[in-house]
Amino acid sequence: MRESWRWFGPDDPVSLAEIRQTGATDIVSALHHIPIGEVWPRDQIAAHRALIESGNVAGSQLRWTVVESIPVHDDIKLAVGGHEAYVDAWIESMANLAAEGVKTICYNFMPVIDWTRTDLKYQLPSGAFALRFDQDRFAAFDLFVLARDGAEADYSDAEFARAKSAYDALPSGEIAALTKTIIAGLPGKMTEAYSLEDFRGALARYAGIDHDHLRANLIGFLERVLPAAEKLDVMLAIHPDDPPWDMFGLPRVICTPDDLDKLFTAAPSPCNGMTLCVGTYGSRPDNDLPQMARDYRERIHFAHLRGVTRDPSEQRSFIEASHLDSDIDMVRVIRNLLENEGVTQREIFIRPDHGHLMMGDVSRTSNPGYSAIGRMKGLAEIRGVIRAVSEVG
Repeated sequence: MRESWRWFGPDDPVSLAEIRQTGATDIVSALHHIPIGEVWPRDQIAAHRALIESGNVAGSQLRWTVVESIPVHDDIKLAVGGHEAYVDAWIESMANLAAEGVKTICYNFMPVIDWTRTDLKYQLPSGAFALRFDQDRFAAFDLFVLARDGAEADYSDAEFARAKSAYDALPSGEIAALTKTIIAGLPGKMTEAYSLEDFRGALARYAGIDHDHLRANLIGFLERVLPAAEKLDVMLAIHPDDPPWDMFGLPRVICTPDDLDKLFTAAPSPCNGMTLCVGTYGSRPDNDLPQMARDYRERIHFAHLRGVTRDPSEQRSFIEASHLDSDIDMVRVIRNLLENEGVTQREIFIRPDHGHLMMGDVSRTSNPGYSAIGRMKGLAEIRGVIRAVSEVG
């Protein structure tokens, strides 16, 4: 397995010099400063790669090998008139990356919003802090802050009552913080930051778009992109929708094995692959992650190895757990991924994800979910499992 680390560029509080100390060998990065829909110029890609590799020394070298991510413009997801120009720009960015040797691309097809949490600093019994998604707080925002048209139809009477209680318990300052957390965007997001009114407008664009429609638009996008990917030997790795269920009345189409089967049947190119985000898929109790790791061995080009602990009384609520201490059998997942490498004869890029905020990082500036020490702890745990499983055979 290729141990990788996500780096957000020169403004990332975790420096490349610190990343080298973790023992990771590969960098997962992107050109976040380029507006969504615009081409990533080759010279800027080359400069970013050179920045990553400029501090390399013998025995401790980093390479930019994975992109996370080239954003997919909402016009592509809606397949509105003129969206082809955005597809062409996406393909040109992919070609420029390939020309610089970056040939694994993680991306997603989530409409309007990217990965979503309700709490960015939820304190654990240990004293460390974790990311959290609370379904009642989310529903409180949807129903009483956003006041989305038709939202009541998406919730049962019991869910509505719990959301109202959650809303009534929110101090005014916390309402603003919750709003910012949900719609202003989190690290690595591939969607715009919105005001409440702009957010309502973005949601309105998707009126009448159901699962079949959105899936057809995803397949249409891939029909244009995959022939170029095949010529360039680029592996596309779609990330699941996070959390993996419909939100704000929007359809989400990469949530379950059934969704993946539909995608790979419609677009069977070997370049059409997936990111096995263990925590995201594991947010649903009906997703069997060890089995998914085995079933999609030919399609897994990238893996985020993190876990979640779901609330027994509300399975859509979860806390980002320690990497080996969650509702997911991470040891079996890793064992199956290692077996996949033996069958496919290719290494999988893996990275720790959404580490806890802990120790000295608590008083240090960091991106939510992407502090140094928590991810290093996760990488060390993952590395230990890989070593143990490899030794046992």
